[in-house]
Amino acid sequence: MKRDPELNPYIPIPVRIARTVIENGARDIKTFDLVFPDQSLREHFDFACGQFAMLSVLGAGESPIGIASSPLDREFVQFTVKRYPHGMVTTALHNLEEGARIGLRGPFGRPFPLSEMEGSNVVIVGGGFAFTTLRSTIRYLLHEDNRSRYQDITVLYGARSPDELLYKTELQAWEKRDDIEVFLTVDKGEQDWSGRVGFVPAVLQDIAPSSKNAFVLLCGPPVMLKFTMVPLLKLGFPPERIITSLERRMSCGVGKCGRCNVGAKYVCKDGPVFSFDQIDELAEQII
Repeated sequence: MKRDPELNPYIPIPVRIARTVIENGARDIKTFDLVFPDQSLREHFDFACGQFAMLSVLGAGESPIGIASSPLDREFVQFTVKRYPHGMVTTALHNLEEGARIGLRGPFGRPFPLSEMEGSNVVIVGGGFAFTTLRSTIRYLLHEDNRSRYQDITVLYGARSPDELLYKTELQAWEKRDDIEVFLTVDKGEQDWSGRVGFVPAVLQDIAPSSKNAFVLLCGPPVMLKFTMVPLLKLGFPPERIITSLERRMSCGVGKCGRCNVGAKYVCKDGPVFSFDQIDELAEQII
């Protein structure tokens, strides 16, 4: 992450909503394409896959959101935001029209170790709305400048229903490629769904990706993470090569306010990306 030292990390950068895409039938998940009024500000916003930023709406506050676009998407930065019934910031964001201006702080946090993963197989396991930063990573890995740096790429992505799968057009494009293997599953199928039906941990055991020379990137709701770790360990993936992202209430983004601390760790600064062996050490303090 590079940032101009003259830019105050507490002061949001003004950005404009260039485009919004509704991702599901419930219309409570939207992807926002944000553009910068000055391209030099975009250059300062030099993020890596797995990082997050703080989005703010005047009068509503700000909220930490994972970055959904690839660092190589230079024209815009994307965020996929779920609107929560009592979420002031997410509701305010969803009510904004294209062309509206919001605030952006960041990027923050420790990213996925993609440099360390070069030359290895990559297994990506995601569930539900938490697929956003994994999508950022897949876009980065598949870019023509990067694809040759990694071996086999396997993606397993699950959602409650077919309608809740994000980035449907992109998923279809990935399924047609011969340099990535994509498995989609839903908890409950519908009449026109011809794909897999089953929870992510069960499907993972079924497809049984090889742990040889492989890293796993894992993101999803806590219950999915808990039950997915078991088959991953049984398949032989080393704990230090199982990489996940913690969600915890973050406020300042720079490890000063203490709202996201777990023992001596700050999720916003020391994370949100951790390996399973690191999380295992923090388990008692997280619980």
